[in-house]
Amino acid sequence: MTNDNRITMTANLVDHADLLQELGVESASRLRATWHEVARVFTPKGLEDYLAGAQRLKRLGKGPELVDAFIGAAPQIAREIGEDAVAELVQTVMMMASKTSGMVLEAVVGTAPEAARRLGDTALFRGYLQLLNVLLAQAPRGLRPMLLKLEALFAHLTLGGLRRWALWGAHAYKTDFEEQIRYFGLESKESQAMLQKERKGTLFVDVQRRINMYLRALWGRDFFMRPTSGDFETREGYKPFIEGYLLHLPDAYDDFEGVRGDELYRAAAVHCAAHLVETRMPISAEALNPWQMAVISVIEDARVEALSIRRFPGLRQLWSQFHNITPQQAASAGDYLNRLARALLDPGYHDDDAWITQGKALFRQNMERLHDNQLSWDIGVELAHAFREKNIPFHPRTDTLTAPYLDDNRYFWEFEEFDFDKSIAAGYESVKQVRKYVNVMEMANETDVETAGDDAEEIWVLGTELYPYEDMGQSFNELEGKEPVSDPFHYSEWDYQIQLERPSWATVLEKRPKAGDLQAIDAITAQHKRIISRMKFLLDAMQPQGVTRMRKLEDGDDIDINAAIASVVDIRMGAQPDPRIMMRSVRKVRDISVMVLLDLSESTNEKVSGQDFTVLELTRQACVLLADAISKVGDPFAIHGFCSDGRHNVDYFRFKDFDQPYNELPKSRLAGMTGQLSTRMGAAIRHAAYHLRQQKSSKKLLLVITDGEPADVDVRDPQYLRYDTRKAVEEAGRSGIVTYCMSLDPRADQYVSRIFGTRNYMVIDRVERLPEKLPLLYAGLTR
Repeated sequence: MTNDNRITMTANLVDHADLLQELGVESASRLRATWHEVARVFTPKGLEDYLAGAQRLKRLGKGPELVDAFIGAAPQIAREIGEDAVAELVQTVMMMASKTSGMVLEAVVGTAPEAARRLGDTALFRGYLQLLNVLLAQAPRGLRPMLLKLEALFAHLTLGGLRRWALWGAHAYKTDFEEQIRYFGLESKESQAMLQKERKGTLFVDVQRRINMYLRALWGRDFFMRPTSGDFETREGYKPFIEGYLLHLPDAYDDFEGVRGDELYRAAAVHCAAHLVETRMPISAEALNPWQMAVISVIEDARVEALSIRRFPGLRQLWSQFHNITPQQAASAGDYLNRLARALLDPGYHDDDAWITQGKALFRQNMERLHDNQLSWDIGVELAHAFREKNIPFHPRTDTLTAPYLDDNRYFWEFEEFDFDKSIAAGYESVKQVRKYVNVMEMANETDVETAGDDAEEIWVLGTELYPYEDMGQSFNELEGKEPVSDPFHYSEWDYQIQLERPSWATVLEKRPKAGDLQAIDAITAQHKRIISRMKFLLDAMQPQGVTRMRKLEDGDDIDINAAIASVVDIRMGAQPDPRIMMRSVRKVRDISVMVLLDLSESTNEKVSGQDFTVLELTRQACVLLADAISKVGDPFAIHGFCSDGRHNVDYFRFKDFDQPYNELPKSRLAGMTGQLSTRMGAAIRHAAYHLRQQKSSKKLLLVITDGEPADVDVRDPQYLRYDTRKAVEEAGRSGIVTYCMSLDPRADQYVSRIFGTRNYMVIDRVERLPEKLPLLYAGLTR
């Protein structure tokens, strides 16, 4: 945890006389004219970034028009989607500056407010800027014509549709520059045809204001909505979801079986709002399997909808028109879920199935308990148990609810503390927080603002622990602190379908590993004493042997006396002498750095087949033996681990670093490691390679230990993360890093060789032998 101190910031234009002079008379005059509006839109930190951005663009030497465009555009962008987007725009323009003209850069800046207004979200705006970078590389002649038609394009296309339309033109007219200009200027028939193909029914930005007013009229409060883009490369978007108490809706909806897209938006927004209004406590997912959670989700949807229909009866008709399942559709567990959802909502729907009838009866018998979401848990678990009689398997990926307005129900499964007051205040803008790194004297001599909270404008950070004057044996962090969060690391991901990288797509966050009981490590050492003793001779042979003499050389540093005497004897006897009479002293050293990267996903908590221990416990045992072996040999090594919860949250744990001795601290961290979430392996390998590249060793080895293939909650295509991981391995190889995978998945032969190469993997058929195999593998790879 960092130590912090909170103060406030101010920024005045008169403090920047040098900047005004550098900008020139016209630009400075324009800045003064807009300063009143600028000061109202930006926070103090945002003002500093705004002025710095203007200065950076001026120093590009692309003309005053670019600076003037930025001075006018930046406040509009900040007002629409926040001041962070302004910094993203400046960074993009700086990256593009060496590849294009000032006129194109001026068009990028000048049209950015329109893009921000139509996209309505910082993440989508960032995706738009990434698209401009891609087009500059693939269709540089088409970028300016497209920007001049941007308003017309965004009137019909989502960000995903714009990307597909633009990339089609870039690939089709890669070398035909005249047709490229006509395509991106909407002057060719092919351009119009592709525009019509990608056109969506109703865009979020066109109905957002009406939906906001509709929700406010129903519930008497504000709800904040954000658009989501879904998959760039297909027309399928994300389902609606609630996160951070904000409503996230798809950026476009097609008409649904004759029902207009704006009706679908109304149904989705009201359903999500009903969850926010009627949910006061989260539902516990402890000890529930996926099927039970799916049934509980159906009951919870029906509960919040029933409460809303009590107040607004017309909502039943709004939602019912999107349920089109019939009793004849009963091929899968998903069909039964959809039939149950329709039966609980629509009284006119008749279904004679015993399980559906039981669900309707249980729900109607408990109408007086609708305000308590424990009702959903009770009915859901009972129905899930009764469904076992049908002997129909449940597939979480495919057996889902098909009504397009329903959200993914992540909101009420939250495990962290639920705060209803936060749901009321969600969406209101707060001041951007600044982290300032200071030294010990600055931290010690500054007075805290005791009334400031976690939302303070500026937080001071000390890079080391700070201890009280009284020797209490504990730092301020240990007494009062919170878990520290590292600066994010952004990495690209490879999309095999379009053969392009998605820039800054995955975010890695380094987190402090929790300490465990050291006795667990001692127990592992005692348990595997026989393996340690058998490895002793192998490890001794791997130890650097110091200076050795290489004899019988034709060219060397010294004369080998014994060989020289033997040659003289041969000459006197009339025989041909051996010319190899030199020798050289060579210092034998090991010059290798080893990184062990552990997959710490939820699947590692499963027990090994036929054994009483889990995959995680087995991995811990193997790491302890390997760390003991490497420390005896003397190679610098690190042990890191990872898990993920979507592309924005790849958690990375550093149990032991290269410059850290293998003592009680890393041992306690190994004892405390846990398995959770998913396996976004490509981002983790890129981050591990980043740490390995800091080492000065001539050889670098990355040893990946995993129990399954790459997967994550926000990726539906199983091939996507496999290809991305292979790309990450190739990138590491270009940096001189050898990547080797030890897989505990018995089915890994189907995919692991395509990711790591035919000679760079080992599949452990008997998982219980991992502690024995891993040190031996290390010895073989580092000879």
